Amino acid sequence: MKKVELLSPVGNMEMLYQAVHNGADAVYLAGSNYGARKFADNFTNEELVDVIKYARCYGVKVYVTVNTLIYDYEIEDVLEYIDFLHRNSVDAVIMQDMGLIKLVRSIYPNLEIHASTQCHNHNEEIISLWKSLGITRVVMAREMTLDEIKNINVDIEKEVFVYGALCVSYSGCCLFSSLNGGRSGNRGECVGSCRMPYKLVKNNEVIKTDGNYLLSTKELNTLSNLKDLIEAGVDSFKIEGRMKSPAYVGYVTRLYRTLIDKYYNGEELVLSKNEVFNLKKLFNREFTTGYLFNDKDIMNIKTPNHQGIEIGKVLSIDKGKVKIKLLGDSISQNDGIRFKHKNEGMMVNRLYNEKGLLVSNVDKGNICLLDNRLGVREGDIVLKTIDSKLNESLNNLDYKKIGVSMKVKCFIGKRLWLELSDGINKVTLEDGAIESAMNREVTYDDIKKQLSKLGNTPFKLVNITIEKDNNIFINLRDLNEIRREAISKLIALREKGNDNYCKNTYKEESSLIESKDNKGINLNVLVRNEEQLKVCIEKGISNIYVTDYSLYQRYKGYDNIYYRVDRVISNYKEFNNERLLVGELGSVYKYYHNNTLVGDYYLNVTNHYIIKFLNNYGIDRVTLSVELDDSKIKDMMKNNYQVELVIYGRLELMVMKYCPLKKCLNYCSSCKNSQDKFYLEDKYGNRYPVIRNNCLSHIMHYKEVDKIDNFSYYKDIGINSYRLELFEESGEDVRNLIERVKRWSKTTS
Repeated sequence: MKKVELLSPVGNMEMLYQAVHNGADAVYLAGSNYGARKFADNFTNEELVDVIKYARCYGVKVYVTVNTLIYDYEIEDVLEYIDFLHRNSVDAVIMQDMGLIKLVRSIYPNLEIHASTQCHNHNEEIISLWKSLGITRVVMAREMTLDEIKNINVDIEKEVFVYGALCVSYSGCCLFSSLNGGRSGNRGECVGSCRMPYKLVKNNEVIKTDGNYLLSTKELNTLSNLKDLIEAGVDSFKIEGRMKSPAYVGYVTRLYRTLIDKYYNGEELVLSKNEVFNLKKLFNREFTTGYLFNDKDIMNIKTPNHQGIEIGKVLSIDKGKVKIKLLGDSISQNDGIRFKHKNEGMMVNRLYNEKGLLVSNVDKGNICLLDNRLGVREGDIVLKTIDSKLNESLNNLDYKKIGVSMKVKCFIGKRLWLELSDGINKVTLEDGAIESAMNREVTYDDIKKQLSKLGNTPFKLVNITIEKDNNIFINLRDLNEIRREAISKLIALREKGNDNYCKNTYKEESSLIESKDNKGINLNVLVRNEEQLKVCIEKGISNIYVTDYSLYQRYKGYDNIYYRVDRVISNYKEFNNERLLVGELGSVYKYYHNNTLVGDYYLNVTNHYIIKFLNNYGIDRVTLSVELDDSKIKDMMKNNYQVELVIYGRLELMVMKYCPLKKCLNYCSSCKNSQDKFYLEDKYGNRYPVIRNNCLSHIMHYKEVDKIDNFSYYKDIGINSYRLELFEESGEDVRNLIERVKRWSKTTS
């Protein structure tokens, strides 16, 4: 039986040591650029070489994330980086950008590629697409249930997040951070908009909720479900946490390693209360088993912070000191605590016992005093968020050792002979001369003692066989030297990469579909109701995209009407000879054979290789990513590509399986036919509309993007297809918008 892989996160060297020596089978990490955790420490190229060698020495695979969207000007640099990784025998690269994936597959056919969860891997069609391109593994969307994953009938490795932070939006589908703060989640720069406070607004009335963090998820924890995950055929268990502490990485890895080994040894899969207790100390926002196991409550809307554990209660405040009764755990200097109701924390620098004497520790059940630096009130609950003693114990690593065996031959008149083996690699050396002993002979125990001195090497001696003459003499220096040389050579063999580096000559072909009409202007409009649709027909709009399928069915007799397909699909409709606006790769793969497709901005088109990729699937008009600024759009338009640009609209920031209305109002029974309007209101008073559709929640921007006044710039750089993305605009609003565009069109003609 193939054992499941345990895959741990690494953001710096300390995390690497923790992951390796606590039992990870593989680690994933990033270089200085192109990784989806830009604000982790990450690694320089020189450090990556050391990381790869170190991990390989211990039999641990290394996967490097190159899982951001790439701009055209970065292509050359990112290819050099991937070439560097391949030359240094990285085990796989994890990627998001579909254009770059196709390009890398063409240039480096032997390089293993994993499709990042940022690829929105949520159905069988998209996974089939990756399989057809030679991708060996997909990282499944966190929103998939275990049953859905089991039912993916594609011969490809499945990697599943089993522990750590969750994204509330489908990965790769979130524009919140980008359009609000200019830092793109698709570029590894997420500001964590989902961890901010929001009010729920219904029809302009603020609704009281049980917490203000309406988009903040709990932490995923599947330790109690490990047996089900293994037996479902999951190939790799992925732990999230490149921004967490080394102690966190080590401890979580250790617990999963312990339970995985117990499963394969036929033992009971249980954790002690203390192990669970320690997990909570290291990091938790409360735990959930997530969508994997249909957990009905994956959110902690009360706080986005690490909760730690509850250790006591404030009894009183006296003379600037906080008196705390310790009920849940001890407290020590250098611990971190938070006062729950005040929601502020501090490090414990000066700790006093009940008599007011400075101490280093106060045990559970006793009373301690702290300086009241935060203005804490009587009755507040005290949480421990950093356990200094736990961290200290976890940082004292028990470095794992690789078992080796030795064979030694010591015969008079011949050279000392040594074979060192780890069971896979073997080193054989000869050195020094064996002579008859003049005084004291070198015994079996003398030889074993010298050769067993493996010290701080990665090895431990598990077996030694010595063949020798009687009454021999060997210089101890020779024994030490042959041991050191054998160890050095064995390490080099273990660190040595594979020889599968292969680079094809690649010459880009000019196969991009060019604009059919370089002079004419096409104005396309996405509509959400019949009033908007009728105005667009009246005004002679080039192409009209309809979000309502029944509306599309009534009007599809017009040859310029398209249906916008959902971007989250579990079960596909059968379409033949239809006109479709598609926003996820599963739909591209499903429908390109016998339908007319236009690519939506949801496809994250940020470079011309993505355009080329989609052209190959028959999509002759591709909408550019709304994350591109004007200079990057100009860079992409060096050739006259057939693209569409959104110049006006209320854009979608998130699509979620989670519903804040269900969570806060239990609104399910009222949802389908309701005319109520809901919003999330941020701390600045901005209101983000919440749209419900097929039990998915869509968060819209609080304002419209409006680039109509930049029309002449876009026309000059060669764009001739433009889109208005309507939301709640009236018919008169639509007419005015269309007239604005037409005035600019005439001005720039």
